Amino acid sequence: MASSSDPSIREAGVRKQNNGPPFKFLVPLVYAPVLPLIRISLRRNPVVRDRLFMAVLAGAFAHGFYLVTDLYDIESK
Repeated sequence: MASSSDPSIREAGVRKQNNGPPFKFLVPLVYAPVLPLIRISLRRNPVVRDRLFMAVLAGAFAHGFYLVTDLYDIESK
């Protein structure tokens, strides 16, 4: 019988199984149609259109930056 200090038993207990999709990687599927819809729907109000477009674009870049730094953080450990 294996002792409680066996590393294979501890690793099996620490691992968690992820069955669902990684939603943080699916967020660009929301940004893709939203950006053109902002440009099309707010044609008559260019100030609001441009500000909203830039805000959503900044959020998209911030999300991408978060994903990249998260990946580099995982690789460095």
